[in-house]
Amino acid sequence: MDKSATQIIYKNKILILGFGSIGQAILPLLFQYFKLDPSQIHILSKHNFGADVAQKYNASFKEIAVTEKNYQELLSSILEPGDFLLNLSVGVSSIDLIKYCHLNKILYLDAAAECWEERYSDNSQLLSNYALRDATLQLKKHGPTAVLRHGANPGLVSHFLKQALWNVAKDNKWEGDLPQKAVEWAQLAHDLDIKTIHISERDTQISSQVKKENEFINTWSVDALISEALRPAELGWGSHERHWPHDANHYNFGSNCGIYLSQPGAETQVRTWTPSGPINGFLITHTESLSIAEYLTLKKDNKVYYRPTVHYAYHPCSDAILSLKELVQRKYIPQKEKRIILKEIIDGTDELGVLLMGNKKGAYWYGSRLSIHEAKKLANHNNATSLQVAAGVLSGMIWAINNPECGIIEPEDMDHEYILSLALPYLGYVGGYYTDWTPLKDKNNSNTDLDQSDPWQFINIRINEAG
Repeated sequence: MDKSATQIIYKNKILILGFGSIGQAILPLLFQYFKLDPSQIHILSKHNFGADVAQKYNASFKEIAVTEKNYQELLSSILEPGDFLLNLSVGVSSIDLIKYCHLNKILYLDAAAECWEERYSDNSQLLSNYALRDATLQLKKHGPTAVLRHGANPGLVSHFLKQALWNVAKDNKWEGDLPQKAVEWAQLAHDLDIKTIHISERDTQISSQVKKENEFINTWSVDALISEALRPAELGWGSHERHWPHDANHYNFGSNCGIYLSQPGAETQVRTWTPSGPINGFLITHTESLSIAEYLTLKKDNKVYYRPTVHYAYHPCSDAILSLKELVQRKYIPQKEKRIILKEIIDGTDELGVLLMGNKKGAYWYGSRLSIHEAKKLANHNNATSLQVAAGVLSGMIWAINNPECGIIEPEDMDHEYILSLALPYLGYVGGYYTDWTPLKDKNNSNTDLDQSDPWQFINIRINEAG
């Protein structure tokens, strides 16, 4: 069949802001899915990294730093009502871009919550994912659609979550229709006794070129990982938790769905599980930890009686782990050299999914297992990690184009079956796995303050300095 016969005609412009690994990953998918003229694609990037990829597709590429002083002028020189701003940048305020798009009737999607780069030196609560999310949701009103945080995670994992809950419900002979509203999904999670949810990821991709000293290596944006890893660890705090962490803090505003720890994610590790087996992961702050926790909250008389604990548990590729350890040893001063591995990857898989814990049938992991070999066959300029993110970006863009007047939208607000149908072709094997694993089965667990009565307490999942 002629490929052009299956493509969707899109007549407006698309501005890609930031052209790192994910920008380069999404570009070939845009031309696969949409019938586009290269003149419709514009790219603004702080660096010339990827300029050759843009040139290959004849897309307009401009090397320029987008700042608080020039962003309105830059956007107005390219975008018109009905166009699409795809924000894949680091250090550019998501909120300011969303406000601009709302006023100018421009569709919007981003993959992470960001503030202006020069403000990252401020360790205020106002720069946390909790605060950035809360401030963005204050903008929630009718108008052009702005899809928040819709890559792989945050993004696709929220749709994995709904599918996982439904799968476990069917396996438990749960009687009822597929939930449609937040309260219905929350009630289902409650009925299934889901206490804790991990966004559980293991990246085993390896490079033919070894890491050097004073070099940070990653399979996706180095700057973004450093930014996330150096922020305080954040998590959605569950109603079943009995042990308040010694270094935990509440926020004094917003929905109170989350807490933060007084140490960065780069120094906070947790026990989790993927289909490859038990792993130790970094508790990196991510917006989905908060949006999922709030989405699955049940209240009576304005008091929470059910909410699961939700957080990211990330085992990066081996070189990224070494890079994070080196970063900590350098007292958080970033390495001089940064390298995103792509063509030099020779093997490995990215397992990304949700791990639901508490049901009587055991913990249940559902997600994508995508190898580097599959990723290279599916799309150019991708590795396994970037293609999972690009699949989330593409599906979110398509949803926004088909639903252009929905205002502020989080992944949980969208139809998970529709999104997954768009993303699945790029995700490798997608499926679910039950396991009898619990954090109490960890033979290396030297923490004497365990709660043997409930394996899913955070005190059992968090790894202390000795364990």
